[in-house]
Amino acid sequence: MSDFERDDAIAVLNQIMELELAGVVRYTHYALMVYGYNRIPIVDWMKKNAEESLMHAGRAGELVTLLGGHPSLAIGPLLETHQHDTGDILRESLEHETLARAAYYKLLAIVEGKNVLLEEYARELIVDEEMHADEVNKMLRRPGDTAAVGA
Repeated sequence: MSDFERDDAIAVLNQIMELELAGVVRYTHYALMVYGYNRIPIVDWMKKNAEESLMHAGRAGELVTLLGGHPSLAIGPLLETHQHDTGDILRESLEHETLARAAYYKLLAIVEGKNVLLEEYARELIVDEEMHADEVNKMLRRPGDTAAVGA
């Protein structure tokens, strides 16, 4: 991998780290704002997502330092919509995860065929993000509705 590609990879890894740290804050906030009969399982799910986002941010930061870069101290966008219906929260989550997934795809485009470690990392996290998006999509459906939301 050339120095130019390394710099591009570091920039995207820092973007991933920032998005994942924003995910920690978002999911922690969302967990506090869930009300209603299904609160307990949804709150538990949100807390697990916050923990997973923290783990993903740490992995991205470790790869930044592996490449000789400096991990970002910034955090991704944290727009407060003040929409706290569980469906609204899930749609916000899906929007945020779409941004993160795009960053992993961007990293894959930079490193594919050039760095096996980063390529496998990007692919693994793309799979995680795709599965998470599917989970949220299914949560947004009405019981018995098999069609994907937005399809």
